[in-house]
Amino acid sequence: MTEMHDTLVEFVKVLRTADVKVSPAETLDAMETLDIVGIENRSLLKNSLSMVLSKTPEEKEAFNTSFDRFFAYNKFSSENEAGEPGEDTNQDDGDFDPGSDGSDQQSGQGSGQGGGQGGGAETSEELDFDLLEAQSELGKLLLSGDRMKVMVKMAEAGRQVEVNQIVVFTQKGLYTRKIMEAMGLKGLQDEVGELQEEGGRPQMHLAGQLKAARDYLREQVRDHVEKQFLLHADESGKELREELLKKVKLSNLEKRNFKDVQEIVFKMAKKLISIHSKRRKTFKRGQLDVRKTLRSNMQYDGMLFDLKWKSQKVDRPKVMCICDVSGSVSNYSRFLLMFLYSLSEILPKVRSFAFSSDLGEVTRLFGQSKLEDAMAKTMRDYGNGSTDYGQMLADFRSHILKDVDSKTTVIILGDARNNYGDPKSEILREVYDKAQRVIWLNPEPKSSWTVGDAEMKKYAPCCHQTEVCNSLMHLERVVANLLRVAV
Repeated sequence: MTEMHDTLVEFVKVLRTADVKVSPAETLDAMETLDIVGIENRSLLKNSLSMVLSKTPEEKEAFNTSFDRFFAYNKFSSENEAGEPGEDTNQDDGDFDPGSDGSDQQSGQGSGQGGGQGGGAETSEELDFDLLEAQSELGKLLLSGDRMKVMVKMAEAGRQVEVNQIVVFTQKGLYTRKIMEAMGLKGLQDEVGELQEEGGRPQMHLAGQLKAARDYLREQVRDHVEKQFLLHADESGKELREELLKKVKLSNLEKRNFKDVQEIVFKMAKKLISIHSKRRKTFKRGQLDVRKTLRSNMQYDGMLFDLKWKSQKVDRPKVMCICDVSGSVSNYSRFLLMFLYSLSEILPKVRSFAFSSDLGEVTRLFGQSKLEDAMAKTMRDYGNGSTDYGQMLADFRSHILKDVDSKTTVIILGDARNNYGDPKSEILREVYDKAQRVIWLNPEPKSSWTVGDAEMKKYAPCCHQTEVCNSLMHLERVVANLLRVAV
């Protein structure tokens, strides 16, 4: 049962990479469940472990997929031998049959064609064949025909070479060779070489059997490595791809990547929510709140049993997000808006605005429409025309500035390229004076902030914070800092 517990621990690792949260306590519960229900009934085991290890409908689905893929390999001999419905019995059916090599087929055909001619000599040679046995450990195992022992040996060799660390598909051949060597390939190869050197017919027959069994084993090992890749490296590859997408410039993303990036944004937002969702009060120990203390201790005739300390409540911030959605920065804006709306649980007061020249509020649009539909409509309605930051600031002062107060954080995302128009930076100064913070996120490198029609040299002094922001990692850092300081 210890071996099955080790296998269960491996399975739990697979579940965790598939975003199924399994705690150490749940792992111990699963081990107790395994001890109770056993491995004879696959369906019972699957349903029992599902109850212990998965909780939400999404986790149930991930569990079912992971279980079928992980235990598709023959861990449960009795059920696979019985050919349980739903199992893939097309491959690996039958025991290892080293006698089915090409030399055997040829001799079989020869005996059929020759009829009774030379029958006595052929029988004598066949008896000689039977007297010759494999000497290498792997050869003995393969010729024994015990498929289960071969599978167990293969699994042990896989653990030994850490096949679950496979990352890319091109490592399939490398791990296949490592597992074969761990199973004793060298001893088998040496034995085959010695038999061929001896050159007798019984020796050549045994060498043929061993070579056929070796080739068949290699195919089984390849299948095993491929399944391990699908279980482990598929998720590892996904993690690597996510890490790459976090670092790549958002302007370089292709449409086919948008869905993956959206999932990453939601994951990042979920992490930030878990960090910042609990509202905490900052207690100033040492500053006694006399009024609250006296009021609380009236029931004790003025004896100060229950001391009350002054506390400061941290308010949720008001966030106004102004996004340039002209062609050059539309992707950055798309994902910043997606990020902020994913944080609605802890940033309930987000107001969003879009512009290329005239400023328009899109808060209600995002509240009433699906995210992708809202994005598309925003880009269509506000993404055309020549970029004019001066006009945007004028519209902001006319319609929005009155709502800005000392609890408001204003985030502007844009490259500050104004087509040589009037930047009207004095309006941004007014916003700076009224708001708690003004943050400017520029997707261009700082070396470009003063080149051509860029106006960052005029806008930067009117901001509390200016940042290069052109990847998901930058967005996450900016939003995390916003929550850390303001929430």
